[in-house]
Amino acid sequence: MSMAEIRVGVSVYRWLFNPAKNFKGNIQAGIGIKLPTGDYQYQDYFYKADGSVVLGPVDQSIQLGDGGTGFSLELNGYYQFNHQFGMYGNFYYLINPREQNGVSTARGGTPNATAIKYFTNTMSVPDQYMIRGGASYMTGKFSFTGGIRMEAIPSSDLIGGDKGFRRPGFVTSFEPVFSYQAKKATFYLSVPVAIERNRTKSYSDKLRSADTGTDIHGDAAFADYAITAGLSFRL
Repeated sequence: MSMAEIRVGVSVYRWLFNPAKNFKGNIQAGIGIKLPTGDYQYQDYFYKADGSVVLGPVDQSIQLGDGGTGFSLELNGYYQFNHQFGMYGNFYYLINPREQNGVSTARGGTPNATAIKYFTNTMSVPDQYMIRGGASYMTGKFSFTGGIRMEAIPSSDLIGGDKGFRRPGFVTSFEPVFSYQAKKATFYLSVPVAIERNRTKSYSDKLRSADTGTDIHGDAAFADYAITAGLSFRL
């Protein structure tokens, strides 16, 4: 799962119910476009055991982009029981129709026969999604929320093919969020802490498992926690 992307996009949102009449709860729908920003073929030097040095693309997990134009779908909802207590839920899905971006996974070397046969010699452009839900408490200008957050890369995309190297899987986290709201600005801090990590089988893993009769399960690494801070302004 890549955590280093530089992502730029444009989204539009609409409340599904009239906010003036449904002030206790509402659902917001959004649709957007994710632009192919960030260098998705960044290279660095790799030092071999024999002392030689080669230049090649770095691992997919630290590339600054995926090279694909994507389309996002969102649903955000909330319900306030009173002025202090409420519930929230969010769903986000990024559709990446491009199957592969053509960047080699051989780190400056030559792809081996296995990588070519099972389509992992170049990097994929995978879909991504996130689901959040929990409860909130507000007091004055401060709010505190706590809930469950799941982030995932599926092994198969909604649109486009599944070939190319990817590390599918999901992380389920407990997510506390603190926010402070001023007149025209809101500051928030989120620290999701992982409670479950699961690296699922990729398209290539499934093909190799079927061909060899052996359970093939690729590698992955997951962070124990993440820190996100943000500041938004109302014009």
